[in-house]
Amino acid sequence: MTREQDGGSSDGGDGRLDRIEAYYDCVPRAVATAEQVGPFTLFVAQEGTGWQFYARPQLGGPSRFAADDVCRVLDLQRERGVKRAIEWVDEVTPALLPAVRAAGLEPHLYPLLLMPPEVPVEADPRARALHPAEPHLSLALGSVSAGFAGRDEVEPRDPGPRPTLMERGDLVVVASFEGNRLCGAGSAAPRGDVAELMGIAVPPGHRGRGHGTAITRTLVAACRDAGVETVFLSAGSDAAADIYRRVGFVDVGTACILEPDD
Repeated sequence: MTREQDGGSSDGGDGRLDRIEAYYDCVPRAVATAEQVGPFTLFVAQEGTGWQFYARPQLGGPSRFAADDVCRVLDLQRERGVKRAIEWVDEVTPALLPAVRAAGLEPHLYPLLLMPPEVPVEADPRARALHPAEPHLSLALGSVSAGFAGRDEVEPRDPGPRPTLMERGDLVVVASFEGNRLCGAGSAAPRGDVAELMGIAVPPGHRGRGHGTAITRTLVAACRDAGVETVFLSAGSDAAADIYRRVGFVDVGTACILEPDD
């Protein structure tokens, strides 16, 4: 029996997590192939994108999972030469975590947070959305890599397909500045009225001055200007989640990420 067939929403009736789950299924399809593997959908990025995707529970699919299902999709990812990874929302697919653990594996669990539509958020004057063709885009992507690596040396990164995605409104990249100096960046991927904030990072030398908050607020404002109602993110730690909670985000679930090769 699927979640649709049993007549209930996975998030208490307001549909927030169901909209997020549908979003997770939609986003990779712009630059990836999708294949059903048992109760999972396996997304494999198209060549040249530089991205890596995952397997997720099939949208509207079976609600039961076994350890063999988990092993099968991970084995197929290895055969395809792609990163072995499964991602899901625990509250939407509660049967998957026990199946993963029965396979002798343990995922990372992250806070899943949402910005309530009624909470007002204004763009921070220190941050702005970048245009697809401007030179700052490569530097912004490099600052994100440096921030996550914990280093101040920023090397510009090839934007790949991002300018095309930005031009058609499928990607927003925001950078924060002090004068003409770029101090960090982050992005969002709107699809209809839902958007996830991703890759918000500030190199160590620029931390402690509010740039992460500036980027986050400006991303939320930009998404809302584009007609997005549901803005969400998964925080990499409880400490990071506390920063987003201070901006106005609230906890709505648990994002699970299984990466056996890490």
